[in-house]
Amino acid sequence: MAVYNAPLNDMRFMLKDVFKAPEFWQNNENLAHVDMETVDMILEEMAKLSKNILLPINRSGDEEGATFEGNGVVTTPTGFKEAYKQYADSGWVGLSGNAEYGGQGFPKMVTMLTEEMVFTANQSFALYPNLTVGATLCLNAAASEEQKQTYLEKMYSGEWSGTMCLTEPHAGTDLGIIKTKAVPNDDGSYDISGTKIFITGGEHDLTDNIIHLVLAKTPNAPEGSKGISLFVVPKFLVNEDGSLGARNTLAVGSIEHKMGIKASATCVMNFDNAKGWMVGEENTGLSSMFIMMNYERVTMGLQGLGGSELAYQNAALYANDRGQGRSDTQLQSPEKPADAIIHHADVRRMLLNAKANTEASRCFAMYVAKSLDEEKFSTDPEAAQAAAARVALLTPVAKAFLTDKALEATVDCQQVFGGHGYIREWGMEQIVRDTRIAQIYEGTNGIQALDLLGRKVAKNNGKYVMHFLGEIRDFVNNMQADHGIKQATLEAADTIEALTKTVLSNISERKNEINGCAVDYMHAFGYLAYSYMFALMVEAANGKEGDFYTNKAKLADYFVGRILPRIDAHAKMVQAGSDPMMNFDLDYFDVPAS
Repeated sequence: MAVYNAPLNDMRFMLKDVFKAPEFWQNNENLAHVDMETVDMILEEMAKLSKNILLPINRSGDEEGATFEGNGVVTTPTGFKEAYKQYADSGWVGLSGNAEYGGQGFPKMVTMLTEEMVFTANQSFALYPNLTVGATLCLNAAASEEQKQTYLEKMYSGEWSGTMCLTEPHAGTDLGIIKTKAVPNDDGSYDISGTKIFITGGEHDLTDNIIHLVLAKTPNAPEGSKGISLFVVPKFLVNEDGSLGARNTLAVGSIEHKMGIKASATCVMNFDNAKGWMVGEENTGLSSMFIMMNYERVTMGLQGLGGSELAYQNAALYANDRGQGRSDTQLQSPEKPADAIIHHADVRRMLLNAKANTEASRCFAMYVAKSLDEEKFSTDPEAAQAAAARVALLTPVAKAFLTDKALEATVDCQQVFGGHGYIREWGMEQIVRDTRIAQIYEGTNGIQALDLLGRKVAKNNGKYVMHFLGEIRDFVNNMQADHGIKQATLEAADTIEALTKTVLSNISERKNEINGCAVDYMHAFGYLAYSYMFALMVEAANGKEGDFYTNKAKLADYFVGRILPRIDAHAKMVQAGSDPMMNFDLDYFDVPAS
């Protein structure tokens, strides 16, 4: 079985040294109830639960998988129901919830770390409460007071769960062409009819009720995405006294047989005149749902981080134990037993690639989390607005770059095991399979790159990017630490500024420019973001004694020398433009005749 020990020292370093969270909380009247002593207890308890409860059912859950029993019944693997009850009873689902409705009101800077631990220990399990948290965010922001009173407390307690029902068999990214219908009734409810696919946690045996958030179109709604409304559609109707009533006319038709996250039930959901109630105003459903979608996108970055962390820990353990070959210093001693493979530079390369990714990813996720907290809790409207712009710019990066680099890290760690990494007993192939989905769902990473370059860069003529570059340069120019990360980060910032100007200039001349270079632009931008994160970490470690802090600077050296140069390759690919891929006639892509 895989091993996992939560990196609590790194997490505390992020909170206390890099982002000075205790001061941030105490200086904000809306967060003054949060203190580091309590947060330490939260992290320690989640570390125990993740290691002792969730990790042991990770591989067995993959082997058994979720099961479609027929007649609308789905069961989760052995141990999941008991683990979920312990998770819910301990208050984890409502950790960030609105206190007015039974939540605990902790900021994202805290819940980001607990979510990382859950994703590291068991990616399939993490998705069940994760979707519920996203649904509560949407309801808290867009639902009526009556709807909040009806659903939030039970969802925060974990008694009820939530889903996000967007995709249809013919409509993935292009939600404007959905066919699910919502016909109004005289009592204010709607009859919801249609089929949704790829619905995570659409049916299971973990909770008493499942609250579906469903996108649908009312009669005579405008064409396209402007005609989408959002509806809350419970599995069981809720009586006026809060008790559960009749079963709604919706059911799971099947579950998907997937490459990974097999213990997570991915459902086809059929709604047959199911009773639902509109959330928010008519035809505003997509904007309401984006509250949940953007939360899930940031969280998918945490899923990638979790996969990378678990893969690294197990690969490092294996590399210290596995004897194979002799290190350079032992070449003249053929009688000596084989050295552990950790002595070999190429093995260290793979491990350091993964380690650099986990540390930069965690730092970047915490940076975004702090921005989310500033947006939500700041009493200064200008500061909140600036944080919102920063979150908008960085959300697609948090989703796409972190998950792209995570899969790369898990494959590197699998490679450390050699042949043992390819067989099931060691658990590495499951980590690769489970992590792979994070690049696909909640908007594929190509779509995230298009969002970054099209909506967050081109649409405002680079305004958000230039603000971010200004922040980076201000910080780096005032660093006290004398380290190569300073100059490297400034050069990376110059690269992104020049690249942004090039793309903006080319858009008017080349029809497919954004589509053709968005992914490479996003990766170049991501490497700059990671460089900034390493600068933050080096500065926070500066002047502090001990190997823990010294190694932060050493890892930054590795990043500057062996990883950051990739930014130049992506910049050159962006500069090549979209022509190299658009210069082919369509018949070039024809499949040869048999």
